[in-house]
Amino acid sequence: MMRATCWLIVIALSSPARLPAQRDSVARRYDATSWRRTTVHWGKWLAAGGAVAFTVMGAHEHAHSNREFNQLLALCRSDNANCLLGANGTYVDPTAEQLYQSSIHFDRRARLRLMAGQATLLVAAGLFIADLTRHAGGPVNKPFSPLEVSGDVQTGGARVGLRFWF
Repeated sequence: MMRATCWLIVIALSSPARLPAQRDSVARRYDATSWRRTTVHWGKWLAAGGAVAFTVMGAHEHAHSNREFNQLLALCRSDNANCLLGANGTYVDPTAEQLYQSSIHFDRRARLRLMAGQATLLVAAGLFIADLTRHAGGPVNKPFSPLEVSGDVQTGGARVGLRFWF
């Protein structure tokens, strides 16, 4: 009974899109420039959010790696025999080897996430710059738009001025 009700709701919600009388009769032109502008405008914020997310995830994995390595150090400090290395370079004690491998695993994951965060940050910076070039007079929300900087020929310095309109 519940399944049939769900299907009836899905059909009822999707049926208006299928009715020919509700279609738009006016031919609409696809404007690629507005689509690109919208994609760049919202993509920059998506990329910036992704950079923050990757960085937070990388820091989280780094904390896991540090926790595992600190457990390995505590194991070694409790008894030095726990941290003896075998002929192949691995720990003789399986607990110590497992802690070491786990620390390396989390460290690799942290490095990948931090690199992804940096790459995403570069993409976000590129999209911010691309968004700046889309506006004829610069961005609408440009901070310090009344700021004027010019060189002073007499003193060899710079002049900085602010202009406010009321």
